[in-house]
Amino acid sequence: MDAARLVEEYVRGDFFFATAETTLHAAGVAAELTGTDEVALAERVRTVLPTAAAPVAVGVLPFTSAEPDATPGRLVLPETVRFAGPAHPGVNRLPRRDVGTPVRVRSLPDGRRHAAAVARAVTELRARNLRKVVLARALDVEFAEPVSPEAILCNLVKDNRRGYTFGAGLPGGRTLVGASPELLLSRRGTRVVSHPHAGSMPRSPDPVTDTENGKALLASRKDHIEHAVLTEAVAEALRPFCRTLDVPSVPELVSTPTMWHLGTTIRGELADRDVTALRLAAALHPTPAICGTPTESARQLAGELEPFERGYYAGAVGWVDAEGDGEWAVSIRCAEVAQRSLRLYAGGGIVPESDPDAELAETSAKFATLARAMGFPRGWPAGHEGG
Repeated sequence: MDAARLVEEYVRGDFFFATAETTLHAAGVAAELTGTDEVALAERVRTVLPTAAAPVAVGVLPFTSAEPDATPGRLVLPETVRFAGPAHPGVNRLPRRDVGTPVRVRSLPDGRRHAAAVARAVTELRARNLRKVVLARALDVEFAEPVSPEAILCNLVKDNRRGYTFGAGLPGGRTLVGASPELLLSRRGTRVVSHPHAGSMPRSPDPVTDTENGKALLASRKDHIEHAVLTEAVAEALRPFCRTLDVPSVPELVSTPTMWHLGTTIRGELADRDVTALRLAAALHPTPAICGTPTESARQLAGELEPFERGYYAGAVGWVDAEGDGEWAVSIRCAEVAQRSLRLYAGGGIVPESDPDAELAETSAKFATLARAMGFPRGWPAGHEGG
């Protein structure tokens, strides 16, 4: 199967997931499973998959299912599933697709208020004995004409040779599209891999500046502290499930087309082969990369400081098959697409050493993944935000 053809045939409501090695396209809904208890949801999926016509479940987990009116996880047993190899280089033959021109852009919160929220978060870290909290902001973008998630997804796949590019149907006809650099969990047989990211620096079109930014990230004490918090938490969450676990002591420098990151590849061997990829994803999520630590206190603080509900942003997106194998990415660098509007999200990890202006700049840089896919100019949305 030609992976580029799967990109061409994706339509709103389908599920799409592309990595550097594989491309998955799922269509139709034979059954839908939802729930706010993600461990119970994983068990339900494990039970029904062996008799499914297409023995793969695909879908999304929300940022949080801890609230009384929480957004539910949504898993679909599709009518058809097709796998192919990597989308690159074949996808290069596809033309870039036009997304349209926004008529209104609104920042939630605006830059000044986000910087103020970061400053308050730094104070609250000490007061509440937190090591880290993640604060996000959103951009609401409105269009005069219908927005095409198919066009955004095609451009994202073309732009991102590595990482995890996805399109997933959501309740109400909305679509979550994005290109995440971060692997939450992959399971193949008894082999488990997680690749957490924390610590960021923007890429630059100038090669000298770009190299300096990468070196600065590797030398940044603040970013290494943030990354160590994450790596420790992921390892502790995986350890009860694994016979062996390899956790490198030093992170590596990871690049996307728009950002530098610190990443650590954690590898383990399962003690119990019945533990599925979805069950492991439920155990890991949410990591300090998108929430903070301790988890519940950080989640509460983020909820107090962010003027919107995250929904499926900073959740997880992926698939699991009847053997328990599968792959789940952290749903960041993403947008939630409605009919004539979309909401982009970007966040950053706040630790005691964080600088409010630098954290604001980091979120602006992270919007570039989606901005590029939509054909917006470098530096957007500066100067384009409305009230």
